[in-house]
Amino acid sequence: MTVLNNAHRFTDNVKSLTQRNQVFPFLVPDEHPAIDTRHDILLYIEGVNKSFDGFKAINDLNLYIREGELRCIIGPNGAGKTTMMDIVTGKTKPDTGSVWLGSNINLLKMNEAEVANAGIGRKFQKPTVIECLTVWQNLELAMSGVRSVWGTFTARMSGEQKDNLESILSLTNLQDEAVNLAGNLSHGQKQWLEIGMLLMQKPRLLLVDEPVAGMTHQEMDRTSELLNSLAGKHSVVVVEHDMDFVRSIASHVTVLHQGHVLAEGSMDQVQADPEVKQVYLGE
Repeated sequence: MTVLNNAHRFTDNVKSLTQRNQVFPFLVPDEHPAIDTRHDILLYIEGVNKSFDGFKAINDLNLYIREGELRCIIGPNGAGKTTMMDIVTGKTKPDTGSVWLGSNINLLKMNEAEVANAGIGRKFQKPTVIECLTVWQNLELAMSGVRSVWGTFTARMSGEQKDNLESILSLTNLQDEAVNLAGNLSHGQKQWLEIGMLLMQKPRLLLVDEPVAGMTHQEMDRTSELLNSLAGKHSVVVVEHDMDFVRSIASHVTVLHQGHVLAEGSMDQVQADPEVKQVYLGE
């Protein structure tokens, strides 16, 4: 009976890989297209508007993410944070505006898979690891160039690929969990594993949605260390509500309100902004 249950779990998890609302790492090719960042800007969002049934979720949004920076985006519910990420990743098309990766890749002409292929990884709030596979197998499946679940188990890893996988195990503090099933990990460890799976693709830009929701304080501290370690190697955009966590990772914070940028600057600067206090901090 246990074998049968495990078989059902494996089948369900494999079926989950075909969900249309997610782009999974094995869709990403070995080489991303050349991205022109000569102006030190990796992501351009300019004059973007998006309405849903008369509700303006994004209102003339202008946002620029520099190469290698760690940016936090905060704002009350309904501020447009999720819609903004949906637009960047190709899940939603804006009514007007432009979104470019570097100065030469028009993301609005791409679908979700093509955006992922261009070097953008997105981590949703709920982890989407494959629980019936080991931590090592999850990372191996996510490896750039792997095209199918079965390809993971038939292809042989090169020494460079193995070294990369082991380095990500160490970076995510999961080296002692490599042979354990992902389903047995804690909530925080599953979050780190999913970040590791994205890193296997060597993305230029990572979009991370509420990474510390439901974590213990110890897990939050470890997540802060992990995200800070990525700055400089990747551009990382973190959407988060926990202000203590935001303060621990961000040198630059963007506040969204009613679909546009209300304020930008250091955490101290945005917290001292009278408009931010009024609309976000409830003062």
